[in-house]
Amino acid sequence: MPFIRFKGFTGPQLEEVVPQITEQMALITHIPRERMKAERHDVQALTPSPASIEILMFQRDQEIHNRIASSVQAILEEAYMPDVHIFFNILSPTLYYKKGKPLTDYRLD
Repeated sequence: MPFIRFKGFTGPQLEEVVPQITEQMALITHIPRERMKAERHDVQALTPSPASIEILMFQRDQEIHNRIASSVQAILEEAYMPDVHIFFNILSPTLYYKKGKPLTDYRLD
């Protein structure tokens, strides 16, 4: 956790950027890198659609979300992928279950 979902990318495009993105997110959020989950989703676009990165995570301060987005954008631009949409899907610890129990005591620091 967090989950980082890449849509509209090829595998080779992600080989270089995923390790950099997960490393930067781990540094910014103070979450161990091995807890970062990255997935590439193959979708069939029915209308013109940009490549996107969806980040599913628990709410943090706005400044943390801003730093993550800025860091991801810089990594993408360096890899010649500047036109990617980045957005967050905020999860609630009380609605996230492990072994059937909500994470009511999850610390976000």
